[in-house]
Amino acid sequence: MLGNLKPQAPDKILALMGEFKADPRQGKIDLGVGVYKDATGHTPIMRAVRAAESRMLETETTKTYAGLAGEPEFQKAMAELILGDGYKAETTAALATVGGTGAIRQALELARMANPDLRVFVSDPTWPNHISIMNFMGLPQVSYRYFDTDTRGVDFEAMKADISDAKKGDVVLLHGCCHNPTGANLTLEQWAEVAAILEKTGATPLIDLAYQGFGDGLEEDAAGTRLIASRIPEVLIAASCSKNFGIYRERTGCLLALCTDKATKDLAQGAMAFLNRQTYSFPPFHGAKIVSTILTDADLRADWMAELEEVRGGMLKLREQLARELRDLSGSDRFGFIAEHRGMFSRLGATPEQVARMKEDFGIYMVGDSRLNIAGLNESTIPVLARAIIEAGV
Repeated sequence: MLGNLKPQAPDKILALMGEFKADPRQGKIDLGVGVYKDATGHTPIMRAVRAAESRMLETETTKTYAGLAGEPEFQKAMAELILGDGYKAETTAALATVGGTGAIRQALELARMANPDLRVFVSDPTWPNHISIMNFMGLPQVSYRYFDTDTRGVDFEAMKADISDAKKGDVVLLHGCCHNPTGANLTLEQWAEVAAILEKTGATPLIDLAYQGFGDGLEEDAAGTRLIASRIPEVLIAASCSKNFGIYRERTGCLLALCTDKATKDLAQGAMAFLNRQTYSFPPFHGAKIVSTILTDADLRADWMAELEEVRGGMLKLREQLARELRDLSGSDRFGFIAEHRGMFSRLGATPEQVARMKEDFGIYMVGDSRLNIAGLNESTIPVLARAIIEAGV
């Protein structure tokens, strides 16, 4: 039986990681994998996370199962972090998931349960795993234009025209902040225009909020999501704790379903718990407990926010330095978009051939579409990258 399986195409980013590790050159630079790294190339454990785990080790008395949908303390803490004062417990269903990817998958499963004829509108480009998951599920997709390859910003007029074709029963997948892979984000005024289109079409937004706190700040990065939540009667929000808490391997995520009334919330909550039961039964507990311990303790929360701000500020400085180096080398401001983008990623606008040349000639590894991970840089590697970009003819 198993011999009948078809070979699967390797994940391009994981394959790139393998190439990087096998490269014997000194001074090679990994800008491919989507993981935060500090200036030494290490993904550290945040101070508040270490403190929370120490506290948990001292106080935990059992390893028995927790709640099927996750612990209420984690659900509430995450909902408040995302929605702020707009959180309404009586109409918000919540689910702990296996990372942000699990939240996306369960959100799509929930939407398909509600509408078997579901179509999903997806930005061009988007995180490749969005497409992979939907293809595996057999979900019809409609691409909407998003990235302007000339300006390296949002092609907002085209985006508005395309999502206006959505209808009631469709889902429009939106990046809450720090768009992956481009780094180009909507302004709050543009979010308001998106909300107006969703109000008119009746389509349901699914917001992927994977990088809250990595862009302009915890509150600022949630502003678009909160605006949508305040105006659209039903909203799905998939959130990840991997990046802003640095707990990648703990696989901690959360799905929120904002509903019109308590009866609908109860239906959604039951369906979401059912999906967990059918998929992996009880969700992981350890990472969720880390998050709720931090968010419900004033001192730990303050220390976490301070360190997260250090991470965010460090990435902004790297962006500014790279844009400055490229301006000096090119004699133009055509790379100014790098300083304007937010989050870990920017799409450089290089051709696959130029990306290949940078890898071959300079040992610089980035995804073929020229998405680069800003967090893979430091002050000493930025001049190397800038020179490679110019010499590759980008």
